[in-house]
Amino acid sequence: MKVSILGAGNWGTTLAIMLSNKIPVTLWTIEKIEGRENKKYLPSYKIPPNVNITTDLKETIAGSKLLVFALPSQAMREVTQEVSPESHTILLSVAKGIETPTLERMSEILELETGVSPDKICVLSGPNIAREVVRGIPASCVCASANEDSAKVVQKLFSSPAFRVYTSTDVLGVELGGALKNVIALAAGICDGLGLGVNTKGALLTRGIREITRLGAQMGADPLTFAGLSGIGDLITTSFSKDSRNRQVGEQIGQGKTLREILNGMVEVAEGVSTTQAAVKLSEKHKVPMPITREVYAILFNGKPPRDGIRDLMTRDPKPEKL
Repeated sequence: MKVSILGAGNWGTTLAIMLSNKIPVTLWTIEKIEGRENKKYLPSYKIPPNVNITTDLKETIAGSKLLVFALPSQAMREVTQEVSPESHTILLSVAKGIETPTLERMSEILELETGVSPDKICVLSGPNIAREVVRGIPASCVCASANEDSAKVVQKLFSSPAFRVYTSTDVLGVELGGALKNVIALAAGICDGLGLGVNTKGALLTRGIREITRLGAQMGADPLTFAGLSGIGDLITTSFSKDSRNRQVGEQIGQGKTLREILNGMVEVAEGVSTTQAAVKLSEKHKVPMPITREVYAILFNGKPPRDGIRDLMTRDPKPEKL
């Protein structure tokens, strides 16, 4: 079974290393990797010999039974337009974002641009910090597909003693949870940058998952999905991990840096920045209030002082807690 991974960022490289313990893997990259070490995105970890590293996209796709798309969400469409998979190929997105300005999820882009049936499209999400997974620290995730058999193929391939994979048929919920949690993680980082406490962050995460669930349910997702690995599980991890890019961006915002300064100094992509723009548009489209998301947007893109954002959240009209 030929498995190919498109994208050699830290997550794509990690998955290649992890899968190579079972089968040969082809890893496609637009940048040459020398010495079998991805020094730009995942330094200090050697890529095993049975990972074929290539810059040839056609070579990567040919004969693949599983194509893993480990690309930044805003680059997904451009690459998939060049992909013509064979009829038996399963497509798996491991990206956590929403395209702006179309507001399309990654599975939707894969379907539209490749013509592949939804039954052959899967998404993988969960609390997976790449630098922990590559070290073999136990982690779990969820694979969702409209076709449970496709999800089970991914589950069997990726499962190991250090990586437990669950399945789901709620593609919408799994994708929304994985993407929107990054917005709340930015807010969590802002709290860290301001030196606030765990009371603040605990309340933030609780109300954050509530507004994500509210939007997801309105869009047709199963509300219980957001209580799982791709929802609250991923949110907790991303909001507390020192390796979380979104939390790091928020922390620097809280410390007084501008968004432009921060992004100019980054090698990897913080998906939550563009997802914040998409989330605000989705909340307007579906008429769902998302106060935390709106404050994050105002801080990132309108220059609102972070402490003013917190004050405005804390002084909104009193209301009962609704779960």
